[in-house]
Amino acid sequence: MASLVLAEVQSGDLGPSVARVVSAAAQLGAPVDVLVAGAEAAKAAAAAVLTGVRKVLVAEHPQLSGSVSEPLAALLQQLSGDYDAFLAPANAVGKSVMPRLAALLDVSQISEVTAIIDRNTFEHPVYAGAAIETVSVSEPRLILTIRASAFAPAEVGNANAPIVPVAFTPLADAPRVLAETVTASDRPDLGTARVVVSGGRAFASRDAFDSLLAPLAEQLGAAIGASRAAVDSGYAPNDLQVGQTGKVVAPDIYLAIGISGAVQHVAGMKGARIIIAINKDASAPIFEIADYGLVGDLFDIVPQLTQALTR
Repeated sequence: MASLVLAEVQSGDLGPSVARVVSAAAQLGAPVDVLVAGAEAAKAAAAAVLTGVRKVLVAEHPQLSGSVSEPLAALLQQLSGDYDAFLAPANAVGKSVMPRLAALLDVSQISEVTAIIDRNTFEHPVYAGAAIETVSVSEPRLILTIRASAFAPAEVGNANAPIVPVAFTPLADAPRVLAETVTASDRPDLGTARVVVSGGRAFASRDAFDSLLAPLAEQLGAAIGASRAAVDSGYAPNDLQVGQTGKVVAPDIYLAIGISGAVQHVAGMKGARIIIAINKDASAPIFEIADYGLVGDLFDIVPQLTQALTR
């Protein structure tokens, strides 16, 4: 059969995690198609023509806009006769749509897949990332959410993949999106960035968080993240939270500034290749997992680091 990847569409643009989920789907050893759905799906479809993609399916309908879960799950069910594996990024959309699809198809779902051993065997984290579980399934269909940061992105450039429109039978009582607010940013996407600079509660204020981290991130070409303590204190918005209840990242470099290293935060960033910690508490748990650590006051160190990078 074949695998179908549910693409994330953001304001007419393809989500940055799609190429990584396509890369994961290719490891299943079957042809890979991508489904781009939404009110502006056609605009994003061309970007889904990635290396390894057989074809791109496009479904445009008002019910599919705003990433509403019920219509998307229904659309996947309508297409299920041609596929035996369905994959989506383990983000807000994937975590909402794929369990519904699993219920509609009466099969199990495997969440947060970080490695594909073979067609029926997968690895994923459990116990807040404290352990990696290997699971094997024998069901006729696979429903997977993929931790995108664990897979390299597929390359752009399979010009032979056709873009094919597909019909959608609308639901009689589907929820509607009344309004949507999109936060615009020229920084890399937090979930897929190569460098992440994160701040914790030690910044003590929203002004300090913004004024110190933004220039540093600019110099490094980095995404900005935050600990849950910083988010709960109002220093950073919820969409910047890294951790068990936030986003999971695995950049080449993770710079943790003023972050103590609670297990919930570590679960979201310990996959980074290099971890650099700055904290005035020499006994902070973050230093136990850091590759490089600097003990000192962040209000002195961060401006110095930014200035050095500027030079």
